[in-house]
Amino acid sequence: MKVFIDILTPKQCMFFSKLSERLRKDGNQVFEATREYREVNQLLNMKGIKAHVVGRHGGETLLGKLKASAERTLELSSIMAELKPNVAVSFSSPETSRVAFGLDIPHVCLNDSPHAEAVARLTVPLATLLLTPKIIPKTAWTRFGIAQDKIIQYRALDAWTWLKDFKPDENVLMQLGLEKFRPIVVFRTEESFASYLMGKASKTTRLLPVIEGLLRSNTNLQAVVMPRYENQAPLLKEKLGKSAIVCETTIDATSLLSYASVFVGAGGTMTAEAALLGVPTFSCYPDKPFLVEKYLINRGLIVRETSLERIEAKVLKTLQKIETVKIAQGARAQKLTSSFEDPIDAIVKAIDKVV
Repeated sequence: MKVFIDILTPKQCMFFSKLSERLRKDGNQVFEATREYREVNQLLNMKGIKAHVVGRHGGETLLGKLKASAERTLELSSIMAELKPNVAVSFSSPETSRVAFGLDIPHVCLNDSPHAEAVARLTVPLATLLLTPKIIPKTAWTRFGIAQDKIIQYRALDAWTWLKDFKPDENVLMQLGLEKFRPIVVFRTEESFASYLMGKASKTTRLLPVIEGLLRSNTNLQAVVMPRYENQAPLLKEKLGKSAIVCETTIDATSLLSYASVFVGAGGTMTAEAALLGVPTFSCYPDKPFLVEKYLINRGLIVRETSLERIEAKVLKTLQKIETVKIAQGARAQKLTSSFEDPIDAIVKAIDKVV
């Protein structure tokens, strides 16, 4: 069987690397595609995945996104017409959805983000099957025009795909010049170029005053900032100087999170990842909480706080009793994940079903 997989974000790289490994082990041919997007391209190289680069990220404007998607759709149509895959798999890639539909190729679509409405409207109605975590009700998807019997739910969060057998690598600490026995706070900037956050997020990060305040209050603190976009890094370095480590290239983020004392994020996969790893996790996502975040908040694994002053105070308080807090967080995470299944099993079954 020939499987086409589209990889557009760092999360999809982590997720689909596991799926590709499983499919190849089962004797299938796998063709991986991506687009020009610094963080994804670097992560793919780091993992040794030779994905075919098709098109580019559309940037921060609606016109840029539209043009990039249209160009990529045309380029992908030629590639997939020649490749003739038995099935296409994507995490709601608008281009793969359109091309697979147009060429009558079954499309197994994954999505855990019904709050990203523009992408959902462009992809969910065209999916042969939609796979999603069980915590997201089917009604969150049927409003986009897909029938309930085309939706398959799995009992896990997406990050569990690569966390279930993960072992941290201390090399990331040496790479960043971090000391293991001093507190490490990791910050992840918001997805300010995403269509669903346009006009709601800073182009650098709203976390900047929190980072500066924590560094003033705790001189023993090691702060690591992970920008989402290439142009964020120089702006953050200019503001923070040598007081914080701003990652300018892709690193082993999961290992870094494993050694973190605290994680502060503005939404996205890394927030869920940190929470499931047992790291005390704070979210200041600049919109109402999405379903995955709400689920983890309700289970005591994420503290949501929109006030930047209160985030700073809560992080400082957490650091004062970090050992106790981490033990409790780890226990909650272990209790939750003990009932999770491997999403890859559900995807492989779905692929077999549509081929």
